[in-house]
Amino acid sequence: MLLLVGLGNPGEKHARQRHNVGFMAVDEIANAHNFSVAKSKFHGEIREGFLDGPNGRSKALILKPLTYMNESGRSVGEAARFFKIPNENIIVFYDELDLAPGKLRIKTGGGAAGHNGIRSIDAHIGNDFKRVRIGIGHPGSKSRVTGHVLGDFAKADQDWLQGMLRAIAKSAPMLTTGDGNRFATAVAQEFAPTKPPAKQEKTKQKPAETAKPVKQSNEPDKTETNAFAAAFQKILGGKK
Repeated sequence: MLLLVGLGNPGEKHARQRHNVGFMAVDEIANAHNFSVAKSKFHGEIREGFLDGPNGRSKALILKPLTYMNESGRSVGEAARFFKIPNENIIVFYDELDLAPGKLRIKTGGGAAGHNGIRSIDAHIGNDFKRVRIGIGHPGSKSRVTGHVLGDFAKADQDWLQGMLRAIAKSAPMLTTGDGNRFATAVAQEFAPTKPPAKQEKTKQKPAETAKPVKQSNEPDKTETNAFAAAFQKILGGKK
C-alpha cells in the first residue's frame, strides 16, 4: 500500500493558500481516481482507493493531517504504524519556496529546509520517505516569506496551478512503480504547454504570365490588297 500525504493547514481560511498546495495535490489525485469519500482518522482526513500503474493495480491511502502544519508528523506516524507502511512507500506532497512556480521535484530523504511540516514528519518516522516538492516561488526577501507562504494563490497563478494539479493527478499511477523519476517525467510531459502549430512558409507564386500584346501594324493586309487589285483590274478590262 502507498501512503500519499498532502501537507497543509485545516479550515476555509487556509484552503487557497500557497502553503496548502499539498492538500490540493492529494485532493486532485483522490478525485481523479475515484477514491472513497473522506473520513476522519489518525488526526486527519483519509480517503482510500487504487492506482492503476504500469505494473498493475495498487492500493493507496490518501492522508491530509488536520493537526496544523507543525504537528503533521503525529498524523503520518499513526497511519504508517497502523497499516504497517514502510517509509519507502510514503510520499509527501508540499510547497517549496526554492522552486519556481510550476516546477516539481521528487527526492527521497534529505533535510527539512525550514519546512515545519517536513521537520515534524522527520521527527516521527525518520527522513527516508519520498518528497514531492511543488514550487511556489520565493518572494525575494526573507521578511516577505511568511506573507507569501500564507497568502492565497493569485489569479495570475491559476492557469499553471490547475495545469500542475491535473498533471500530478494523471501521473499519480507512476508512483506505484517506486521510481520517482518516472513520475516526475510524466508530470513534466503532461504539464508541458501546448506548442502552437509551426507556421507553414508561404510559397511565393510567380505572377501569371500575361499574354504579350499583338503588335499592331499600320500597313494593310497583303491578302486584302491583292484581292482588291484583282477586282479593280477586272472592272477595267470590261470597259475596253
